[in-house]
Amino acid sequence: MGSEGPWRGSSSAPERDIDDLPRNDANYTALTPLWFLERAALAQPGRVSVVHGPVRYTWAETYRRCRRLASALSRRSIGYGSTVAVIAPNVPAVYEAHFGVPMSGAVVNCVNIRLNAETIAFLLDHSVAEVVMVDQEFFTLAEESLKIIAEKKKPDFRPPIVVVIGDPTCDPKPLQYALGKGAIEYEEFLKTGDPEFNWKPPKDEWQSIALGYTSGTTSSPKGVVLHHRGAYLMALSVAMVWGMPEGAVYLWTLPMFHCNGWCYTWSLAAFCGTSICLRQVSTKAIYDGISKQGVTHFCAAPVVLNNLINAPASETFLPLPRVVNVNVAGAAPTPSLLAALSIRGFRVTHTYGLSETYGPSTVCAWRPEWDELPLEERSRLHCRQGIRYIALEGLDVVDPKTMAPVPADGKSYGEIVMRGNAVMKGYLKNPKANAEAFAGGWYHSGDLGVKHPDGYIEVRDRMKDVIISGGENISSLEVEKVVCTHPAVLEVSVVARADERWGESPCAFVTLKDGAADGSDEAALANDIIRFCRERMPGYWVPKSVIFGPLPKTATGKIKKHELRAKAKELGPVKKSRM
Repeated sequence: MGSEGPWRGSSSAPERDIDDLPRNDANYTALTPLWFLERAALAQPGRVSVVHGPVRYTWAETYRRCRRLASALSRRSIGYGSTVAVIAPNVPAVYEAHFGVPMSGAVVNCVNIRLNAETIAFLLDHSVAEVVMVDQEFFTLAEESLKIIAEKKKPDFRPPIVVVIGDPTCDPKPLQYALGKGAIEYEEFLKTGDPEFNWKPPKDEWQSIALGYTSGTTSSPKGVVLHHRGAYLMALSVAMVWGMPEGAVYLWTLPMFHCNGWCYTWSLAAFCGTSICLRQVSTKAIYDGISKQGVTHFCAAPVVLNNLINAPASETFLPLPRVVNVNVAGAAPTPSLLAALSIRGFRVTHTYGLSETYGPSTVCAWRPEWDELPLEERSRLHCRQGIRYIALEGLDVVDPKTMAPVPADGKSYGEIVMRGNAVMKGYLKNPKANAEAFAGGWYHSGDLGVKHPDGYIEVRDRMKDVIISGGENISSLEVEKVVCTHPAVLEVSVVARADERWGESPCAFVTLKDGAADGSDEAALANDIIRFCRERMPGYWVPKSVIFGPLPKTATGKIKKHELRAKAKELGPVKKSRM
């Protein structure tokens, strides 16, 4: 639905109904995904719920463990108004925290394990975390973060309860170190809780269930607050738009700390699926999960999938033993990547969203008539970001100043905006950011996009990433789509670089495929990439400089463009650009 229609011009008169029947306890209950776990334990008590190396739990066991966690927290006065931070990779305890923590009334805050101690200190302090659950590998990181807070607050510092999560697949020494520092071991912490704990759902579905922090690449991270209603609706929505069946076997390639695993933490309980935990993601681990553990579904950013299709034969398992469903988001996939996955037998669903919309909230819904198109054309249509999820009521591309919808011509640029149940409550303790984000009654994504004649949207760039060359706007994503089709290119990121003639021009940072540069002159290869682009795009889009090397990435596989912009600035302006 666009920004016109039911969102505009509605009457301000009170709405009337045919009756005056009230809500009561029998016909109204606040929505929460916590009920999914209770139902899974009843429907499939003996089905495997979580697998991690030698560790296997059933749904009945997972429900008891989550109730123990909620009880253990409650006995330590952790509940409504409390925040529990979790610093860990994809291990069972993180999955359990998505239920056990809110069952106590508290809010779960899953922290990116790749952040440095200073940033984690900011998050723990800003959220006033009363409990820190930390994996043994990252205990010293949490310890350093707490020291930073203690030094800052000095006599006012109140140390949180620290629970260390042991892992039987890892070296036990870090666990012993943590225990020696006074941390409580997670399994021992659970033993202090009641497996029959009578947890209570929230009275108000607007109650917060989760807190997650944005990357904070240009300023302090912002705390995104999500509510039980949105988590319930999105947990069902993300599974429905993917066609996830009951009993799906899901591989945790996506970090659970990223948008609560795009809400699949809760979905898997609703659909009684099985979680296969991955402590570290690798191409071999993904193919092993498919071939040895019956994996049917996984999510990944394009960088992970790029590695998957370019992996050596020794790490792959082809042909696939079954159709494997892949949900790609986190960055815009290229048509060539989607085509390569399709050829290998992966069924790809392309989605798009942000932390502020519970993760992906739009999907490039497949149309049957596309099946008859050539692969290249199918992939081009499929790389668009598509239409709104079932749980998102409003999606449009608008002029950010007037909020007027842009024409559906696939050319007119505007900002992508959303509204509805799949939008966050707001940023924690940040009224200025909330006013900006919700201006005009819509959530402003900060992404620049177009709307096609069929109503599907397409991201063209982050608004801050648009390159302005000689007064013309250039989408870095459009340039990247072409560069990555060069046979030597594994991945690419394009940013603006100062240009003495044009003000700015595209600068391509390129990672080459293995063996592509063996014995080659990099300057000659750069010139070949520029020639390749010149044959396939408008002249002013062509990168004026090509830099080779690995691309800096976040924990979720997103390329850190702010670091590349800094590198481009260090290079100085392009000289004598004539195009």
